[in-house]
Amino acid sequence: MSHKELYIDVSSDEISIALLEDKRLVELNKESANSRFTVGDIYLARVKKIVPGLNAAFVDVGHKRDAFLHYLDLGPQFKSMAKYLQIALQSKPLPPLSRFKREKDIDKNGKITDVLKGGQQIIVQIAKEPISTKGPRLTSEISIAGRNLVLMPFSDKVSISQKISKSEEKVRLKNLLNSIRPRNYGVIVRTMAEKQRVAELDAELRELVDIWEKSIFKLRKARPPKLVQGEVSRTTAILRDILNDSFNHIYVNDENVYKEIKSYIGNISPEQQKIVKLYTGKASIFDEYQITKQIKSNFGRTVPMKKGAYLVIEHTEALHSIDVNSGNRNKEATNQEENAIDVNMLAAEELARQLRLRDMGGIVVVDFIDMQKNEHKQELFDYMKQLMSKDRAKHHILPLSKFGLMQITRQRVRPETNINTIESCPTCKGTGEIQPPVLIVEEIQDKVRYGKLKKPVKSIELRVHPFLHAYLTKGIISKKRLWQLKYRKRLTIKPDQSYTYMEYNFFDAKGNMLNI
Repeated sequence: MSHKELYIDVSSDEISIALLEDKRLVELNKESANSRFTVGDIYLARVKKIVPGLNAAFVDVGHKRDAFLHYLDLGPQFKSMAKYLQIALQSKPLPPLSRFKREKDIDKNGKITDVLKGGQQIIVQIAKEPISTKGPRLTSEISIAGRNLVLMPFSDKVSISQKISKSEEKVRLKNLLNSIRPRNYGVIVRTMAEKQRVAELDAELRELVDIWEKSIFKLRKARPPKLVQGEVSRTTAILRDILNDSFNHIYVNDENVYKEIKSYIGNISPEQQKIVKLYTGKASIFDEYQITKQIKSNFGRTVPMKKGAYLVIEHTEALHSIDVNSGNRNKEATNQEENAIDVNMLAAEELARQLRLRDMGGIVVVDFIDMQKNEHKQELFDYMKQLMSKDRAKHHILPLSKFGLMQITRQRVRPETNINTIESCPTCKGTGEIQPPVLIVEEIQDKVRYGKLKKPVKSIELRVHPFLHAYLTKGIISKKRLWQLKYRKRLTIKPDQSYTYMEYNFFDAKGNMLNI
């Protein structure tokens, strides 16, 4: 079983979440402190425009670009939900959904003009976040996710995760959920529910039903666009989806988030509360645990592998292309075929990691090194499927084509994680004009001296690249000490590996960036 650790870096404007398996970075999530339109958010929205040619509608959910809702994403029970919504929007007493008489399912091959009209108010859920120039993608088939179950209002089906392999366990769970679920509520049983007791599943089901009923109550006299129910934070969602007994540590550098996580884990798995630890070190949490170095080495165009082999990753609007190169490994192999299968198997491991790490979605085309033997091609295909089985995103893999290309489609619900690893020249900043480094130090000195003219700040934290940190703090009478004595200010200088050589920022005692 792999060794898993989660590191959470909380700043004033962003939360970064790094998942490590056996000390290797496999997932990196970044969430804005004021994030909106995330997958799972439920909105009361208004139809702005019907497009019969696309059999779809553009919907106003409050984003700068109209969201897209296709007829096939309305869900079979759209008419029932529309009728229930009309009752909820009025001041009439709202009957519990379990006593509501549902309408007939809509026609699978119907037209959107048959069920929607311009200006109509509807309930929608974000299925895909805004990406590039596109607004959010919507669905009206509402789902509310828990750790073991996913609740589907206006449905009556019980579905079991395909990852639960034992047929007797599937039958047990299906019979169990059919006996405890309220009428007009469908349920998807997640992998985590395997071997769970009826009391735990029943308690979670009641909690999810309560969330739905409270969301509907908020609709009374509401005006669209309005957020009805927000998805849990990215941190909690990741813990909900992946937390299991194989987790060894969870480190977080913010006390409030630390308490939130500890409370959440206490509800779902009390025995694992002890793995949550508050990081209080002076250095950045990502720097302390060598995560920044991994980020910088893994998000470039070229990704190195063992013994000289490497991947070249290119991103375009239509697809992602990945080229596998053997480097100098061909000197070690006895023949070309042996070298090809050796490098390709190694590349498959790194490829599976990169897809998760960068959250690459859509079409991915991989140019593996040509192999002649069909058994080697099948071996590579089977190995790739095995490696991708850990990926939570929906995906599909095709066997190698006759040109040695493997095609992969992977669900894309959020913008790809893209981190620029190219740094400008430390002296000219890419302009071609050389600036003496001493001028940067003088610039920083002036800002330490004057600070905010209207509101002087006595305690300042300066964050710089480690090289600049070493220069400013070296010696008994360092630049830092001189500035403190001369300008009578408490100055702390912290190295930050994510900064470029001549980048720097000032912060106050609460960690807020100062515009000096």
